[in-house]
Amino acid sequence: MSKRLKIYLGILIAIIVAVAFVEVSRPTPIDWQETYNERQTKPYDLQIFHKEIDAIMYSGKIKNVYRTPFEFFKDQYDWKRYEYKVQGTYMCITPDLLIDPSSIHEMLDFAAEGNTIFLSANEMPRYLRDSLGFSIEYDYRFASKATLKFTNNRLKNNQMTYDRGIKNNYFSYIDTLNTTVLGYQQFENDSTQTNYTNFIKIPIGKGSFLLHTQPVTFTNYHLLKDDYHKYSEGVLAYIPNEDVFFDSPNKITSADGTNNDSDLRFILAQPALRWAWYLGLLFLLIFILFNIKRKQRIVKVIKPLENTTVDFTRTIGNLFYETKDHQNVAHKKITYFLEYIRTEYFMDTQVLDEKFCKRLHQKSGNSLEETEQLVKLIKILKKKLFFDENDVLKITEAIEKFRRKDN
Repeated sequence: MSKRLKIYLGILIAIIVAVAFVEVSRPTPIDWQETYNERQTKPYDLQIFHKEIDAIMYSGKIKNVYRTPFEFFKDQYDWKRYEYKVQGTYMCITPDLLIDPSSIHEMLDFAAEGNTIFLSANEMPRYLRDSLGFSIEYDYRFASKATLKFTNNRLKNNQMTYDRGIKNNYFSYIDTLNTTVLGYQQFENDSTQTNYTNFIKIPIGKGSFLLHTQPVTFTNYHLLKDDYHKYSEGVLAYIPNEDVFFDSPNKITSADGTNNDSDLRFILAQPALRWAWYLGLLFLLIFILFNIKRKQRIVKVIKPLENTTVDFTRTIGNLFYETKDHQNVAHKKITYFLEYIRTEYFMDTQVLDEKFCKRLHQKSGNSLEETEQLVKLIKILKKKLFFDENDVLKITEAIEKFRRKDN
């Protein structure tokens, strides 16, 4: 290894150690992004709520919905009996409720059949507001510290004061003839101490809509803090003890029924994996730059080994030709040919009779007449005492002719 390359490697190792030290010593920042994902553990996610809701419901089960409400309710409707295959509560908890009109229409139909729709969001779509006859406003004057309470005196002990994440989104207009107010919110620095409506119930056919404007109360941060879970239990007390169909933000969007999030997107979403990805790209770039400047060494030309088999054969052939030992040449050719018969066709060559000829004819594909002539020639030469050049030529020509047809 050259001195220059050692310097480069030393610099690279120093960079790796420095980056690793910085990453290890740096405190992990808290991600306060409001993602409301039931699979994540960030403060404003719903993993704790999703796990604990089963303990609150003693007769129903929670089932995740990974499609739009329109797709879900369409699949669950029995067109022959004109009724839904499932019964229970459809639940969606999100900061901004982004639902298309077709999905809202399916929700209205599902509620009219005696089911419940529970929606907790800061903002709700206009089509839903117009369909149910309510309005939502946001008052930015107040800080986030507020007390959330219920109109039902039996839930008086479930009211809580929140000091983080509360937004003053409230129902500014409701149809008082059909709508029941279930809860209020009151801000600490409001001189008028106004009770802003944040939880209502609107009947639809045989069922109802439960609308709530403070989804942050169901997040990991608040459910793990002191006894704040009591307020969430008070809200869920209005939900029937039936199956809950939880609207998951992890939607399935691809045709094959899988999520379309790429592996790279997942890597970039995780701090440790993101840094590993960036460092890997940096090291790859450094490696490419070093190799661009690398000098090509002179490659020695190595001559291939000569094939001496032909020369050896030619030398042996000349030796036999000069000595005129035709008998030895003929016997060796016969010996090698019989060895070929044994290894290629697995035949016994001790007895060269009529049976041997028929079997050799069948296995080799040569005609029976040619095979018998070759075997007859071999027998004659084995018994002959004196040989000349013609004998060698005859056996050579016969064997080569047999081998050509064989191949």
